[in-house]
Amino acid sequence: MTATISDTNDPKLTSWVETGNAPGDFPIQNLPFGVFRRIGSDGPGRVGVAIGDQIVDIGACRRVGLFSDMADEAAETCEDSLLNSLVALGTEYHSALRRQLSESLRAGSSTKAKVEKCLVPMKAVEMIMPVKVGDFTDFYASMYHATNVGSMFRPDNPLLPNYKHVPIAYHGRSSSIVVSGTSFRRPLGQIKENDSANPVFKASNLLDYELEVGLIVGPGNTMGESIPIGDAAKHIFGLCIVNDWSARDIQTWEYQPLGPFLAKNFATTISPWIVTMEALEPFRTPSFTRAATDPNPLPYLNSPDDKKGGGIDITLEVYLSSQKMRERHANPLLLSRGNFKDMYWTIAQMLTHHTSNGCNLRSGDLLGSGTVSGTSKDSRGCLLELTWRGTEPIQLPTGEQRKFLQDGDEVIMKGYCARSACVPIGFGECRGLVLPAASL
Repeated sequence: MTATISDTNDPKLTSWVETGNAPGDFPIQNLPFGVFRRIGSDGPGRVGVAIGDQIVDIGACRRVGLFSDMADEAAETCEDSLLNSLVALGTEYHSALRRQLSESLRAGSSTKAKVEKCLVPMKAVEMIMPVKVGDFTDFYASMYHATNVGSMFRPDNPLLPNYKHVPIAYHGRSSSIVVSGTSFRRPLGQIKENDSANPVFKASNLLDYELEVGLIVGPGNTMGESIPIGDAAKHIFGLCIVNDWSARDIQTWEYQPLGPFLAKNFATTISPWIVTMEALEPFRTPSFTRAATDPNPLPYLNSPDDKKGGGIDITLEVYLSSQKMRERHANPLLLSRGNFKDMYWTIAQMLTHHTSNGCNLRSGDLLGSGTVSGTSKDSRGCLLELTWRGTEPIQLPTGEQRKFLQDGDEVIMKGYCARSACVPIGFGECRGLVLPAASL
């Protein structure tokens, strides 16, 4: 799963885009892809790459003759208003485009004059969905999250017997995936209170967020043919942040025997920037260290390379801003900080398992990691865990309490990679605002 770190990751690189050298999410070592349009425009989106507080319009760069060979072929797909055609090309094309972009943005580049004309300030644009997600699959890859949730409902047997053998997942709904900054209505659903004999239909009272990392599938596979774990890297374009909103009271009543349905499919928010796997290479870590008593993964999920470098060191944070906090100009409150390297299953194992029965993935498909939680309370990735089913409310700086989300609450998720001898890179923000439920 590991790959050679290229000179595009060199920590000594600097850019003539001055804000690309300042601390922040988007230095020249990152160069994530997204889709934007100018504020006030109703036209199609433009594929861009972030650096500092600027966006490089890839189509405009191509029209001034910036690219050649494979990079030019990759840039040609960026004339589309989505990234699907680009991600479908494969890692060699992605790498070629990244390299020529990096060379053009470096301090002293001979193509500076060309590229300067293709820059768009971030403050002048709105970000839109980067890919058309054909299918969305949500995994359950954090053993700590699974154990916490299991212990609430099955104290004597919190982790089901299959968990350490197979990456657990369910199929979500792609039509309700929205980009960061999109508000959504509190869901209505069928709910059965503990003290009631029968369910009622009403607005969810136990609305929650789930902090996840999303995998964007690059080239897909043919139906009936699986992707070996050693080839998984060739089929992953990059990662983003995912907030898989959840209605816990709807979920409790509906999830048996077939799992989540309406409790999950009303909204899922993704961050607008996709960080490529090449940008993430310096932050690879060994996969989760399993206990001596844990079973070894079956051979199709087992790889020395994946064991050595299948994890990724991504710090993930969740912030909450209530309506009253915003009215008082209070900063969002940090609720938790976890790390993606704590996941029990790696992204390669998730992708390989997904295709192991011959299921065909398609370019732009989204695989969610499931809630990212760690060993400490302040690393738990959802309110269900943080408040322990509402028994330990969170205190807000305004004097408010939160067991679950209230109308007007905004959840902000952030992710970044930082390591000694590396330039830190980030994912930007993943924001969502809760609106009141529709009238019955």
